[in-house]
Amino acid sequence: MRNRYENPLCERYASRRMQEIFSPDRKFSTWRKLWVALAESQKELGLDISDRQIEAMKDHIYDINYDVAEEREQEVRHDVMAHIYAYGVQCPEARPIIHLGATSSYVGDNTDLILMREALLLIRESLAGVILALARFALKYKSLPMLAYTHFQPAQPTTLGKRAAMWLQDLVSDMETLEFVMPQIKLLGCRGATGTAASFLELFDSDAEKVVRLEKLIAQKLGFDAVFDVSGQTYPRKLDYNVLSCLSGIAQSAWKFSNDIRLMSHLKEVDEPFEEKQVGSSAMAYKRNPMRSERISSLSRHVISLAQGAAMTASTQWLERTLDDSAARRIYIPEAFLAVDGILSLYRNVIGNMKVYPAMMNKHLEDELPFLATENILMHCVKKGGDRQVLHEAIREIAVSAARDIKETGAKNDLIERILKDGRFGMTRAEMEGLLSADRFTGMAERQAEEYANKILDRFGGERTSEEAEINV
Repeated sequence: MRNRYENPLCERYASRRMQEIFSPDRKFSTWRKLWVALAESQKELGLDISDRQIEAMKDHIYDINYDVAEEREQEVRHDVMAHIYAYGVQCPEARPIIHLGATSSYVGDNTDLILMREALLLIRESLAGVILALARFALKYKSLPMLAYTHFQPAQPTTLGKRAAMWLQDLVSDMETLEFVMPQIKLLGCRGATGTAASFLELFDSDAEKVVRLEKLIAQKLGFDAVFDVSGQTYPRKLDYNVLSCLSGIAQSAWKFSNDIRLMSHLKEVDEPFEEKQVGSSAMAYKRNPMRSERISSLSRHVISLAQGAAMTASTQWLERTLDDSAARRIYIPEAFLAVDGILSLYRNVIGNMKVYPAMMNKHLEDELPFLATENILMHCVKKGGDRQVLHEAIREIAVSAARDIKETGAKNDLIERILKDGRFGMTRAEMEGLLSADRFTGMAERQAEEYANKILDRFGGERTSEEAEINV
């Protein structure tokens, strides 16, 4: 509909697979699966529930009568009660036992846990794809020299592969965090109003072992190995923060990468993918703005902010349950996953299709290499018998003068020519050229990039990854 707000995360950024996980169909069919699992498990433990009732419930897991539920919710102002009613309309023989002994959190919280686990698995798949693409990129450019920066001021040379290896290491750290968080996603189980399972203890005539077995049966039916040891009515909201903190970490790494790409684009050393008919600016037709990297930055900022909402919710839960978490969680849990899904698609698209300009990298090296080479020049001349103190002062004088002329007049860096003409150094052009090879200044960069990228390829090479990233707009 064009006359109502729709979330841009769905319209523009997130994949269809992630959107489906957080869709109404997935949510409410999962509610119904939970009600079926509850009824089946209660029947297995001796409650008077018939096969016919369970079959009737199974017959209507997916054909959700939204119109009935929505009309009912307008009356009762309670979404779970509205859907219990709607389910009962479709399978009236099962109506007396739907949601038996449970509270709203049985379907609400358990569904959130099921969907978060599924979404995190999809994030893991996408993250593995980016990691592998980045490792291959690092290997490809392991020996391509370029100027490195500290404080965005020229420093020593590195290689593009080494810089990519640093981006890669950030994402591998995020993967390790994700794998630490994944096992924390357990099922809530069926805990009742305050987490004591009192209603279920009553149903089973105070047989505590049956209550314990009930939770285990439900967990098994939903594909979970464990339930939370203790809880209030809801599962601990600390988990939401841990999950969103993991997503925030991925966003932080992606933001760092996208900022680096934007800086390198300004230097004309790389271009992110730019399609044949793509427009960079409505005013300046020549421009090729790094819009995909800027989009990564923008979405990452949003994800990082959402994690703060989860932190505040975890901090402000009252005793065994309060409902001030509900509206916020409906927003920040899906949005964090949808945004990170979009971020990883963009990341993979950029790193897999980026245009690299070695000539520009070499130009920047040549502009600064004379200054970077002065220590090597000094050592070379000392080895030939020169006075270290005299030569150091000579280099200082020449370097200060050359830098002043570059800044004040825009002159070409002629520091090397000045040294060659200065009799105090006694250097030939051949000697100088031997000292000015960029390879002499990149240190262990190539080896570090190669060893780390190969290590990561060995580790993740067998991973299942998502298909090649597609960008919506």
